[in-house]
Amino acid sequence: MQSLYIEPTKSSPLVHLDAEKNILSIQGQSYPENSFQFFEPIFSWIEEYLQQLEAPCVVRLNLDYLNTSSSKCLMDLIDMIEDAHNESKDVRIEWLYDPENDSSIELAEEFKEDLSVPFIIQEIKD
Repeated sequence: MQSLYIEPTKSSPLVHLDAEKNILSIQGQSYPENSFQFFEPIFSWIEEYLQQLEAPCVVRLNLDYLNTSSSKCLMDLIDMIEDAHNESKDVRIEWLYDPENDSSIELAEEFKEDLSVPFIIQEIKD
């Protein structure tokens, strides 16, 4: 399976879904005009990827800002990871945050609240 790479823009995050290394990374800010349209190819890729996943996988999120529709899309993505975990896939989520960005920490804690998938909230070190 080929990896998916989406260059960041002013309003959308960098997306690097690396099928070879089993690291799915999204970083930056997310407030595209149409979040659902932006995330659709990501959802499709992850759905196919998780169906054939056999090795441990890390979902690494480093998001400074999300608008409401991006938050909803990210929750849908996290639900896909949760479902994979519930199907005994070896997946975990790492949420990286800047210690000066309280909203990022709060958002991570909200997402983590009702999940059983391993979800690590980790400060970015200089």
